[in-house]
Amino acid sequence: MQPIQEIFPELSKPKRITITMHQKPDADAMGSALGLYHILVQLGHEVLVISPTNWARWLNWMEGVDEVLDYELHKTKADEFLNTTDWLFCLDFNHLDRTKSLAKKLNEINCIKILIDHHQEPDLQTFNYGETNTTKSSTCEMVYDFIVHSGNRDKINKYVSECLYAGVVADTGSFRFSSTLASVHHMVGYLKEQGLEHTKVHEALYDNFHENKLRFLGHVLSNRMEVLYEYNTAMISIPKTDILKYDIKTGDTEGLVNYPLSIEGIKLVGLVIDRDQERKWSFRSKGQFDCNTFARKYFEGGGHFNASGGRDSENLNVTVNKFKQAISENKTLLQ
Repeated sequence: MQPIQEIFPELSKPKRITITMHQKPDADAMGSALGLYHILVQLGHEVLVISPTNWARWLNWMEGVDEVLDYELHKTKADEFLNTTDWLFCLDFNHLDRTKSLAKKLNEINCIKILIDHHQEPDLQTFNYGETNTTKSSTCEMVYDFIVHSGNRDKINKYVSECLYAGVVADTGSFRFSSTLASVHHMVGYLKEQGLEHTKVHEALYDNFHENKLRFLGHVLSNRMEVLYEYNTAMISIPKTDILKYDIKTGDTEGLVNYPLSIEGIKLVGLVIDRDQERKWSFRSKGQFDCNTFARKYFEGGGHFNASGGRDSENLNVTVNKFKQAISENKTLLQ
């Protein structure tokens, strides 16, 4: 993979460009995609954003989201554009298999593939150009850097600012995670100088849910959370019956894994949700426990040092027991 700076001279030449992100995109994935979309459109490119799957309802406030194609719903239209695309920007994922059913098509198409991502262990052979930086707070921060370094900071308008800020505030946990370096505050300071209304974005992300989500949260913390003090670990396991009872939709469990981290002494949290085809894990840690290595070793996953995800094809009871065995094997690392 060659440095992303090498494509800068080509940005002035109109192209057919596709932007995509990981399945079930969060605020960072959707925010970085739409932030880049608004810049490329201003530069005269024909641009289409394709999401591998649906996304959370509370992302629909972002300008341009109504133009995003859900690949599972609009496969034919998306494939037609991909067949003639010149550039493919891949944002907020490091392996094409993170795009679910879209991965096969992305592997097939003959175009320039460009990576912008902050996860560990990227598949560098897949991409022609790109930048991967695990020290960055978010892909939105990296897209901001891409815009600035390519000489297009003057094109950051209200919509770009809102999209990029959304990803940064979400992926930094409202600026409390260790990934919140000085560069993050410099970026936000500039966006504020351009007129960013940060309260509007925060309310759209965190004060925009249905009543059932709050009742679901209370139920989960009261009945589905187990605190394993001997391992400084907390675990939440959510059966499919809870998902159905509270009518939980895509994105409604976002941030749930972070709640047990507020318990004194807890260093690791595991959240597992019983999905139709598999059990989906999320891991969060404080301090020096490596979630990325843990997820890769036990649950076919990966991500960041203090925040990762995984999966398991076994049933809920089996995968919960597997997690408990795994933390017992890592007891010394959790002391």
